[in-house]
Amino acid sequence: MTGQTRDAERLRAQAADLLAALRERRPVVHHLPNLVTAADVAAAARALGAMPIMAVSPDEVEEVTASADALVVSLGTPTAERLQAIEQAVRVARRRGVPTVIDPVGAGASRLRTAAARRVVATASWPVIRANPAEAQALVGPPGRVGRPVRALRGVEASRLYTVGEMRALAAALVRAGGVAALTGPADVVADGRRVLVVHNGHPWLAAMPGAGCMATAVVGVFVAVADRADFLTAAAAGLSCFGAAAEEAACRAGGPGTLKPLLIDVLAAMTPQALAARMRVQVIPAGTAPRRRKGR
Repeated sequence: MTGQTRDAERLRAQAADLLAALRERRPVVHHLPNLVTAADVAAAARALGAMPIMAVSPDEVEEVTASADALVVSLGTPTAERLQAIEQAVRVARRRGVPTVIDPVGAGASRLRTAAARRVVATASWPVIRANPAEAQALVGPPGRVGRPVRALRGVEASRLYTVGEMRALAAALVRAGGVAALTGPADVVADGRRVLVVHNGHPWLAAMPGAGCMATAVVGVFVAVADRADFLTAAAAGLSCFGAAAEEAACRAGGPGTLKPLLIDVLAAMTPQALAARMRVQVIPAGTAPRRRKGR
């Protein structure tokens, strides 16, 4: 058995332990969701046993974030009030040590979204950033390009498939900017500067199912909520694998993206730690790059 095979087996066992902890502890996760997908996000988080709360008013985000086990923010459907609430919540999370997951929906599609996403990532303390490769490209591009549309986006979706090598390069750049990168595509790439994990779970219909990215972010968030702070990398990979494996099983009974979504929720609710460990397909790749952590951790 090679070292990488042993590492993959260890990861599968750790993912199973995280799911067991999630079922037992039922963490409270504060979501500031994309308005398009709020119900889908709540359903995915609840199916796995978490207790989602969606407090979006600036008047209550500080109180709710401070008492949560994790904070998950989406930059989708931005308004002035929502962005104020998101930035306020991220500052509280940093001050109170609440783990934070950021979904920079549509970064690169407009000047507002790109600048807001960069500002939120810079404010957070070592966040997990769940993005598609085109959004990651917008986050790590030269400052002078902020505000220019990223041609790799169509709407909020990546307009082409990225190779694993391209995604590894983008993930490494995102880590240098400060955080754990969790980039999704036909294969998912998760990196923290010390290790790169490639997750091969998922189904092509997810690309045609509105809300899939936000639901994946929510699942990553609930795993991060019960993870040790030193290993958000494993939590992110476990969450993406859980979501992808559930999609694989749901697709066997669905007729297309429309029926995939409700079946996916059912499969997430029934997922056991043993099933996750058996279905998780992950590669472990040394990154060879030391992570840069910000002050405040």
